[in-house]
Amino acid sequence: MNYRHILLFTFLLLLQACSSIPTTQSRIDTAQQLAHKQQWQGQVIKTSAFNLQSFVPKNSKPSKRLTIYIEGDGLAWLSRRKISSDPTPIDPLVLKLALQDKNAVYLARPCQYVWSERCGSDLWTSARFSSDVLTAMNQAVTDLKNQFNASSIRLIGYSGGGAIATLLAAERADVDQLITVAGNIDTTAWTNLHHISPLTSSLNPAEQWQALQEKPQIHFVGSEDKIMPEAVAKSYQQHFPNSKQPGVRVITGMTHHCCWAEHWPELLMEISAP
Repeated sequence: MNYRHILLFTFLLLLQACSSIPTTQSRIDTAQQLAHKQQWQGQVIKTSAFNLQSFVPKNSKPSKRLTIYIEGDGLAWLSRRKISSDPTPIDPLVLKLALQDKNAVYLARPCQYVWSERCGSDLWTSARFSSDVLTAMNQAVTDLKNQFNASSIRLIGYSGGGAIATLLAAERADVDQLITVAGNIDTTAWTNLHHISPLTSSLNPAEQWQALQEKPQIHFVGSEDKIMPEAVAKSYQQHFPNSKQPGVRVITGMTHHCCWAEHWPELLMEISAP
């Protein structure tokens, strides 16, 4: 095979890879259809910086406690070196989790599903957990809480959404339980583990341990998760004094993506037990 053939072959592989990624509209349609089947509907929450996509039950009732599911990083990268132009998730895993819960709603991250003028790739890379992002997410959580007339909130975050949920829980007195699923709850440990650039414009949830000492929390980790392994959750846990260390549960057979939705009903029973 000569040099020209190698270049052509490489180009065709890249073309095939790109063509296999669903379009943004296709990803939006997938989430909307999934929500519609379960009698949920989409709504856009306006914050001071971004418009944020949310999905809520159509026939919602006021509840003293509202569970808010927070989306992960979505399609942040196309490859290890190429940033995605749109972070809308390919697989709406977090929405699948939320749809199995009661008194629950779903909240996406900035620039997922809904584009805003301030959207730029830093918001799903180095600044994904920045103060600006956290402020917008905080405003959206308050909006949802008021919409459902709730007095307390349970936050459940997946992957990067686990970081957001943890940072929000550190700020909010109304969060009575924090749950993360394959959560990026110690960003320094995570970047060091994978030998990637630090998230220089982001906050690290693990550094908020003092504000989280009295907060009930459980952090689920997949035993086969190579993206967010147990070491990340353990590093977060070790920031706390021995008597205040939060629970870390390793779930056998789980990877970063599989098979949380299938096992979510039993895990929900565990976190909902008195």
